[in-house]
Amino acid sequence: MSALLVLSFLFFSVAAAPALTLPSQAGSEPLKSQHFQIQEPTMSLELRDGRPDDATVLGRICFEAFKDIAHRHHFPEDFPSPEAASGLMSFLLGHPKFHAVVAEAGGQVIGGNYLDERSAIAGVGPIFIDPAAQGQGAGRRLMEVVIARAQERGLPGVRLVQVGYNNQTLCLYSRLGFQVREPLSLINGTPARIHISGYDVRKATAGDTDACNRVCREVHGHDRAGEVDEAIRDGSATVVERQGRITGYATSIGFFAHAVGETTEDLKALIGAADQITGPGILVPTRNHDLFTWCLDHKLRLVQQMTLMTMGFYQDPTGAYLSSVLY
Repeated sequence: MSALLVLSFLFFSVAAAPALTLPSQAGSEPLKSQHFQIQEPTMSLELRDGRPDDATVLGRICFEAFKDIAHRHHFPEDFPSPEAASGLMSFLLGHPKFHAVVAEAGGQVIGGNYLDERSAIAGVGPIFIDPAAQGQGAGRRLMEVVIARAQERGLPGVRLVQVGYNNQTLCLYSRLGFQVREPLSLINGTPARIHISGYDVRKATAGDTDACNRVCREVHGHDRAGEVDEAIRDGSATVVERQGRITGYATSIGFFAHAVGETTEDLKALIGAADQITGPGILVPTRNHDLFTWCLDHKLRLVQQMTLMTMGFYQDPTGAYLSSVLY
């Protein structure tokens, strides 16, 4: 089973990577430390790297934390069970390109956070704190630590996707230096299984890697080569061709996957050709009115709003894309 399918199965509701290449005009300066100012938490807190044997306790806390915030805002739970959340934790803790940080207070684990390092633009999350320990600075400290790690590694940017109904995290991330870039609509349902004339979709192969990375660089100013390589190895990636030329790709069609196309029609073709949407849905940039309404017209449904936030390098997209839950 592919890594993306494992993640989508485990995260019921709600990516050794090559170095990312930035075009010379975009610049590739690393993150600057002045983006945030470290503040001490009000509790006595110890932070350490995550270990495989943390999976069960982190899964329980993750389940309870996401359930608590969802119930308070009258949204469905993110995980069907603590065991499902523990399965996700086990996968991430065992992945060589996800760095885990664990928070402890009084000798007890109270939360965790992850940094996706598969590509040079890092992704943050999932982050979670035991509901009984929230509001005392642990979440902020977990965020500061992964940002500092990205800075130490000389990465040009860090990104995340924030749940739209959670005002607390929107304020926290903004104060840490993240900027709101795009409202995202989480959309789910059964793909239409349609073919758009002139747009041919097929499985991606290793020989397509350079073309996929080219499209991503053209649209975003950077590539996601580590994720593309992983998805092609796992067999979940697809490409769309027009007149024999690759004009878009998807690492899968789902929550933990991303897709990029030169045009919105490329994205429609990739979504329309998918057998299924994995996980809780796809993240459609809401301002792409054409794609958003096309999804609705093809019987896909809006679940909730989310927000793409970035720190460091960012270029306004010059084409169409679907975000992953990380960015």
